[in-house]
Amino acid sequence: MPTPIIFLTLFAALLHACWNALLRGGADRLWSMTIMCMAIALSCAVFALFIPFPAVASVTYVVLSGVLHVGYNLCLIRSYQTGELGQAYPIARGSSPLMVTCGAAIFAGENVDIDTLLGIGLISGGILILAIRGRRLAARGLTYPLATGAFIAAYSVVDGIGVRLSGNSYSYTVWMSMLWGALMPALYITLRDAKSLLRWRPGIVMTAAGGLVSLLAYGMIIYAMMAAPMGAVSALRETSVLFAAVLGYLFLGEKLTLRKMLACTVIASGTLMIG
Repeated sequence: MPTPIIFLTLFAALLHACWNALLRGGADRLWSMTIMCMAIALSCAVFALFIPFPAVASVTYVVLSGVLHVGYNLCLIRSYQTGELGQAYPIARGSSPLMVTCGAAIFAGENVDIDTLLGIGLISGGILILAIRGRRLAARGLTYPLATGAFIAAYSVVDGIGVRLSGNSYSYTVWMSMLWGALMPALYITLRDAKSLLRWRPGIVMTAAGGLVSLLAYGMIIYAMMAAPMGAVSALRETSVLFAAVLGYLFLGEKLTLRKMLACTVIASGTLMIG
């Protein structure tokens, strides 16, 4: 993988951990996620005026990715309702590289080597460490983070293929994100109402800014997937679990236990080995 792509992906990982910490710290996470998506949709609508439309061959992937992102959003929200950032985030992000690697091998013909297999073993071990509380496996806390990881893997493979067909990573990112961002407020209104969505709340500006950070972070990842294997990019992105553990400790009052640090280190080691 080219060195500039490595550093770009690691920076995207830091940004990704930051907006997840912002979402986890919010009192109403469905509202926070929807405001983030509205900020994404509005900014992408402006950008779309200045860039070409993606190639027709990628349109199906744009639509599919937008729908998958909504499913990811809902699972992520539920993950943070039942678990803390330092646990839910590593499980969700740590489980996705092995799924992305398998999906990329099946649908995009990317090779899986011995280093990748060893990395998958490390990731699985790290997830198991996080899943155990005391002497029991916290199965209840695993459901939504693992579902989140599955959605991450699905949209990552779709975007990896779609961006290569689009001819322009910026066009693909903008149109996919605009669709994704527009679907979330429609879903929010269906689940609740328009009045509560549009009501001014403290922190709305910071939440909207978090959406723009999210757009920037994933835009970097989509760009990286044009120049490097999907599994490798996904793996490096998931080093964000270490950033998330530190952010949870510094700003959300979460404990940074030895077990959690060990698990995050094992997961990060596995993702780096895949990369």
